[in-house]
Amino acid sequence: MDEEQSERGAEGTGRAEEAGRTGGPERAEEPGSTQGPEKADGPGRADGPRTGQDAPEQPDPSTPKQPDPAAPENPAAAPVHHNRVNQYFYGALDAPGAHFGIGAGDSANVRRRAVGRLDAGEADALLAPYVEPGCFEEAAAALEQDGVVVLVGPPGIGKRSAAVALVAKAAEGTEYVVLSPGRSLEDLADGRRMTFGKGVGYVLIDRMHEAASGTTDFDWRRVRDAVRDAGAHLVITTVHPVEGDSPGSVRHVPWELPDLAAVLRVRLLRARCAADTVERAAAGLPEGCGVAEVAEAAERIARGADPDEVWQEYGSGAAEPVRDWFEAGREPREWAEVTTLAFVTGTGYRDFETCQERLEEWVAPTFPTLANDEETASAHRRDADRRLSLGRNTLVAVEERKDGALTRGALVFAHPHYRRWVLQELWAKRSTAYWNGVRDWLTELVGTRPGLGVQLSVASGLALLTRPAFDEVAENYLHPWAGGAAGPEGQSTAVLVLQFMCLDEGLAATALAVGRDWARSPDPALRSAAAAAFSGALGVRFPTDAVNVLLRLTGRSEEAAPALAGLVALLLECGEDTGAVLRPLAYRLRALRATLTGHRKETVLDTVRTLLGARDPRTGRLVGASLLDGDPAQSDRIAELWAGVLENRPRRGWALRFLHATLRDLTAVTAGPEPAAERFGRSLGAALAPGERRHLAAALRRTAVRPAPETAALTETFLTAVLSTED
Repeated sequence: MDEEQSERGAEGTGRAEEAGRTGGPERAEEPGSTQGPEKADGPGRADGPRTGQDAPEQPDPSTPKQPDPAAPENPAAAPVHHNRVNQYFYGALDAPGAHFGIGAGDSANVRRRAVGRLDAGEADALLAPYVEPGCFEEAAAALEQDGVVVLVGPPGIGKRSAAVALVAKAAEGTEYVVLSPGRSLEDLADGRRMTFGKGVGYVLIDRMHEAASGTTDFDWRRVRDAVRDAGAHLVITTVHPVEGDSPGSVRHVPWELPDLAAVLRVRLLRARCAADTVERAAAGLPEGCGVAEVAEAAERIARGADPDEVWQEYGSGAAEPVRDWFEAGREPREWAEVTTLAFVTGTGYRDFETCQERLEEWVAPTFPTLANDEETASAHRRDADRRLSLGRNTLVAVEERKDGALTRGALVFAHPHYRRWVLQELWAKRSTAYWNGVRDWLTELVGTRPGLGVQLSVASGLALLTRPAFDEVAENYLHPWAGGAAGPEGQSTAVLVLQFMCLDEGLAATALAVGRDWARSPDPALRSAAAAAFSGALGVRFPTDAVNVLLRLTGRSEEAAPALAGLVALLLECGEDTGAVLRPLAYRLRALRATLTGHRKETVLDTVRTLLGARDPRTGRLVGASLLDGDPAQSDRIAELWAGVLENRPRRGWALRFLHATLRDLTAVTAGPEPAAERFGRSLGAALAPGERRHLAAALRRTAVRPAPETAALTETFLTAVLSTED
């Protein structure tokens, strides 16, 4: 049984939505995934576009002027403020100096699923260069004996690759499925929520912490028995050590680092690097590296980077220039310089100095020389030549950036990895009073609508701060900002922090836990922030969790239905399975088809209507048209959704207008709309109840008011296909 089916039980369905449905569970990123839209201004621009002030969509001059059915009929379908930020995040992700894990500086990680079936290519990529640590055989023996084993250890020591390697060794087949880290022991043990497949290897990466209880060992035994009875294998990884006695029913193995020099050599030799390059890289391998860092460094060296230069950014020695800087005596102004740069990187001198001066006012009470003599403090602020001071700061550099035909200077860290270490040093060396000032400064900053560039920079800085100080970020920024303490921009920034956390394999599960907590909150503002988060990067990483959360929120949060529509558009953009959203909705419509009325049916129909009436932010066209062109495999599911609203008399007029608009937009999103319209017509004809097909044909022709010739021809192609399904 696949990941999606198992989640349905948690929604109360208690059975599979589509018995015998073809297709596998949630899959990993496929080759050829579509790329995001062309970049706009990056986050380095303080004068970039502001959230909530996006330019209106411009009409396509090639499209005949027709009434727009979306605007008056369904105002809820319009993109909400948070979703516009999510879309910009996908189209122009740029985190200067963020240095997030593998793939730092791009959105490769965040644009693919973290759960679902591992395809052959991804499994091979993990297994081919794998080097077993000394504890591997102990875990393999436990897995063979019990069917379940838990790997315990800190991030960066190779637990994810180890989990896949273990199930590959133990499982009978070559099918591997990655489960959501949000699954509880109860979920895993309950056959209604999770059914394991015979011969399948399952891995659950970064399992979330559950409070210890008196039944913990019993719960683990239930999981073990469920996996054994199914003939499957399950490897779980976690950073949380066992509280109290280790469960006797399932072996918890403390994980160890493999031989990192061997890991490096294997990767470089597979990349066909010269022998002298391999040996020079191995000789320079610094202490304190993790497996992910070695893998990233090997990739850079294989592309031609000098090993000595690459190693300066990794291991315990990478932080030495930052630590040396902090060890020297520093003036209050210098503390403010690096603090400002940690959160506002990539801006010009004027904007940077304005931010720094405001921060100094907030943290002045923590520096006695400033706090005790206000006149001296004022003179100090007046007389300080900030640009000369910045020029002497060895952690700071000025980067020349192209801005159209012009070039502008942007203040950044001298090396991107400095930012991470500066935040760690600041957290270790400055008091709570100082961080209270930083909190108040950042809250004020994001509340003044500084521009999306600064917003993204603040969000990426806070995401980096979660490594040494997650509680600080969660309690002082994420929760209050998501709840509205810093206004709409603060809510958007809190959502963006979760999006940036999704860039780091080790933080993605934590972002999921935060989003789920928001969704369960009685505070409408937090539920709104959850809807925004799960409609963006978090939803792409964990689509089944996102759909479950958003479906539970429909009826409780007005943003939930538009968020589902936004998630569909993002899944389509990323080349992921849009059926993760469409299948559960189609199932609910089928389950309620015989129900004449009721709150649940009305909620589902309104959700479907919102999705079908939403517009794809990439094209400005209806999402339904983009789906018919971009994901033809979902034609039957889309047709089921249309059939549900067409057969509902109160919504029939709306459905006819939007169905015509979808066919009209289909002519704009693809150069060859006829095959898509014909396929859609056959699917809709099969989904409609007997007697509805001819009624649809007559009604749809009446709905079209002076259609363009190409739209009229496409409508006839579509209706011919609908009528061809009659017995």
